[in-house]
Amino acid sequence: MRRFVTWLAAALISFSSPVLADDHPVVVELFTSQGCSSCPPADAFLATLAERDDVIALALHVDYWDYIGWKDAFANPQFTKRQKAYAIAAHRRSVYTPQMIVNGVEHVVGNHPVDVEALIAKHAKGPEPVAMELTQQDGVLSISAHAEQALPGPLVVQLVRYEPMQKVEIRAGENAGRDLLYSNIVTEWHRLGDWDTRKPLELQARISGDDPVVVILQAPGPGPIIAAARLR
Repeated sequence: MRRFVTWLAAALISFSSPVLADDHPVVVELFTSQGCSSCPPADAFLATLAERDDVIALALHVDYWDYIGWKDAFANPQFTKRQKAYAIAAHRRSVYTPQMIVNGVEHVVGNHPVDVEALIAKHAKGPEPVAMELTQQDGVLSISAHAEQALPGPLVVQLVRYEPMQKVEIRAGENAGRDLLYSNIVTEWHRLGDWDTRKPLELQARISGDDPVVVILQAPGPGPIIAAARLR
């Protein structure tokens, strides 16, 4: 795994003719909780990122603060597991909220906007070795992708859905008495399969509802996010 991630880092620097290099969005994952008193500023900052076309901002609500008096209605153990997997991949001993992960590799405190903006700018300038296109018709999502150069290992194809906005009245816990607005609340995160980049990707998935659709191509681990696309 370490060798694969090292190769990816080198590849992202060395490709001379990147595909859609000036147009690919940066994925920012916020691990947050309604029961966390330090999270509202990060939630508000994510709302500003959610308005941008060059960023795919995703709020993943974790469940490990539910015990302190308020159960987060958006919390999902799957998201706690994902955050812990990021920590293990980065050789970190603990997880916390609010935390943002930028493009699968950068770990930063979620209520430090200056640091997050710098990381977004850094990744926005990088090349994109994979081009991806999404189309939707009659409840069927079609995913097409090809790699400019085959990667040494498969990429995980992930389908994400999110609710753009919801207001919540917090009645207990550390944020008791506050009405908080949440943006880009992740409601679904599915692994569709693995993609061998030596061949073009052609994949379909049935979807329902009007919530935005995001597809993420990511190195296992979870590791670097190589490409992402969205339909709104």
